[in-house]
Amino acid sequence: LPRSWTDDRERCRAAKVPDERGFATKGELAKRLVLRALASDLPLAWVAADAAYGQEGRFRRLLEQSGLGYVLAVPKSQQVFGPRIDHLFAQAPVEAWEPISCGDGAKGPRLYHWAALELPTVAEFDYQGGVPVRRRWALARRSLSKPEQIAYFLAYAP
Repeated sequence: LPRSWTDDRERCRAAKVPDERGFATKGELAKRLVLRALASDLPLAWVAADAAYGQEGRFRRLLEQSGLGYVLAVPKSQQVFGPRIDHLFAQAPVEAWEPISCGDGAKGPRLYHWAALELPTVAEFDYQGGVPVRRRWALARRSLSKPEQIAYFLAYAP
């Protein structure tokens, strides 16, 4: 529930919202959802989400510790091992960008330039027998027609 609701107990009672229901951020709600899915019989291997979730380090860490791969959008100001993600890709050479299709959309093919930078492997759960089994990536998706439009992502994958 939004804070405007949880701060108004009378409104909640009128709507039959239990008193114990409190405010939770999007990140907290996503964490609960993932934990419930992991505790169930649902087959869960990957998570994709927008920047509201991708920028939350605790959420990414939960996914990593749970062995879940992810591709999460992040804002251009997201820091990645020091520098901002947009600064990392601003220095990418021309040959780093590869045209890749995102499949057909309502208006036809969705073709973008993509670039990827492998990030350091840093956590003990990234290794098995001393060999890295999962890797982190910073990804950038650039519009072909409007190259100034770039979306950024963090990925964690086997």
